Amino acid sequence: MAKENMRYTRTPQTERLKWVDYMARLMDNQFKFPGTNFRFGLDPILGLVPVAGDLASFAMSATIILTLARHGASGKLVVLMLINLAIDTVVGSIPILGSIFDFAFKANERNVRLLRRHYEEGKYQGSGKGILIGAIVGIVIVLMLLLWAMWELVEWLYHLIF
Repeated sequence: MAKENMRYTRTPQTERLKWVDYMARLMDNQFKFPGTNFRFGLDPILGLVPVAGDLASFAMSATIILTLARHGASGKLVVLMLINLAIDTVVGSIPILGSIFDFAFKANERNVRLLRRHYEEGKYQGSGKGILIGAIVGIVIVLMLLLWAMWELVEWLYHLIF
């Protein structure tokens, strides 16, 4: 996220969330392919490491969402962010196709854009502790589904090979 794209007003809440911009940039846009304008971050690189990379990427994205929920994101906004995270996690965990998908679908960047729009519209609500609990439950469910899918994939590959 370039500094010129930061359009929400500076408030104590947005100042505390500067690290969210930094982490989203690190995960989605930190690096640039030489000779092109195409940018990518750690998310697709981590996705190349089976299971552990996807879980690390999921954990970082989930931490960003939990932080946003704790700092007053509305319930609708948190749900939209969780949908972005679920799409990124589920499709990104598919071998080969998921690695390609991770380069194009930038869930963290999308979530920061949603947050900016949320602040611009003046919908900041203060603490979102109730939403935070719902977000944690949603994230745990997605994580369990991911682990189950990975287990099934490993079991299928094991039976295919042996």
